[in-house]
Amino acid sequence: MAISSVSVQEHYNYHIIKKFVVMSLIWGLLGMFTGVYIGFELAWPALNMDIAEITFGRLRPVHTTLVIFGFGGSALFATSYYVVQRTCQVRLYSDVMANLTFWGWQAAVALSAIGYMNGYTQSREYAEMVWPVDILIAVVWIIYFLVYVLTVRRRTQPHIYVANWFYIAFILATAILHIFNNIEVPVSLFSLKSYSLHAGVQDAMTQWWYGHNAVGFFLTAAFLGMMYYFVPKQAGRPVYSYRLSIIHFWALIFLYMWVGAHHLHWTALPDWTSTLAATFSILLLLPSWGGMINGIMTLSGAWEKLQTDPVIRFLIVALSFYGMATFEGPLMSLKSVNALSHYTDWTIGHVHSGALGWVAMISIGSFYHLIPRLWETKLWSTRLVFTHFWLATIGIVLYISSMWVAGIGQALMLRGFDEYGNLAYTFVETIEFLFKPYVARGIGGVFFLSGMVLMAINTFMTVRQGYRDRALLDAKLVAKLARA
Repeated sequence: MAISSVSVQEHYNYHIIKKFVVMSLIWGLLGMFTGVYIGFELAWPALNMDIAEITFGRLRPVHTTLVIFGFGGSALFATSYYVVQRTCQVRLYSDVMANLTFWGWQAAVALSAIGYMNGYTQSREYAEMVWPVDILIAVVWIIYFLVYVLTVRRRTQPHIYVANWFYIAFILATAILHIFNNIEVPVSLFSLKSYSLHAGVQDAMTQWWYGHNAVGFFLTAAFLGMMYYFVPKQAGRPVYSYRLSIIHFWALIFLYMWVGAHHLHWTALPDWTSTLAATFSILLLLPSWGGMINGIMTLSGAWEKLQTDPVIRFLIVALSFYGMATFEGPLMSLKSVNALSHYTDWTIGHVHSGALGWVAMISIGSFYHLIPRLWETKLWSTRLVFTHFWLATIGIVLYISSMWVAGIGQALMLRGFDEYGNLAYTFVETIEFLFKPYVARGIGGVFFLSGMVLMAINTFMTVRQGYRDRALLDAKLVAKLARA
């Protein structure tokens, strides 16, 4: 049965979605500002100011946590709770459990950031939270899984829309990855120190099984769930090929679990293991581009909307960067290319091509679609959305192009030999070479951050406008009842 626009706010739990949207923007602003600052710290080390809490080593995990888990994670909670309710035509299974995921997740992000600035860390890539926070995340994630699956189970629609497939896979896989990667033994009940049960090369293997699958499920599959709902909705057209979306789902979910070891070429890891990972990485190109093509071709017959709809621009550019990043990733998994790219800034450029170009742009586009519907009003300024689009796009291009120059130049200098067979460049000379690309990278970050500031202003004004419109509507209703 169709639900009228008047009763939709009461029928669905939009309150929890609003809270996640607001916190996503707050974490995004804080995390991206931190990223810009540490980027400039690499160009001008004096910005470290001999203050331990703001040095690059302390702030770098703060940046990754705030943007990946604060901004990206809150965006996923918000959009998944919206999509599952709209596609299943039911309210969330439990408002109390949903609120627990909100407060638990915000606490985990905040505690992690504070801990990093004070030097508390596991010293492991993307899995650095201290053990009490690890337990908190695991509890939140199990509750999240239950809320989502039980909501789908009580749906009034016979069909489970494909976006829900991607969201469920992301929630389940992330829980498995987090729990098994963070099996550790605390030194004592009242100490934040702990020891991992993994050791040596097994620790590295487990770490990159987690690390790359965090990319594969948290930063790819999850945001594909976002894409499969918001692109068709904003375009006003059905998904180009529903059959392709199902093939895309199963191929991606199967292949991603195997590819983490390609981060460990030329290490103590057995050669066959990293070769197998590279093979699956190459195979990943097929489902990845299948999903990209499916998303872009959804606009077939509606390309003119790109001229007038800035939200469509965000979504389509995001899909374009998804295609580029998922071509570059398999390329970099090849051993010959990896020998050049790994441990250089090329990898940083690749990561941000996916993080800014795909994850941030699809989230921003989805939010611009979502915010007016949550607060039942129009966007305060469409012109600001156009401006945001160009600031974000220019910022991404400056960022990744400068990192390509930095990374490839750095690698070639470190591998260069003179006519006597000696190294042609000292390490200090490679650092000097990186100065200009680092400055260009920082400028790109400033562009992107400026766009986020405009989005925050636009959102604030839209929300205020929505509450004002609602107050006027209520006043008119009261006056009408009084006259009756």
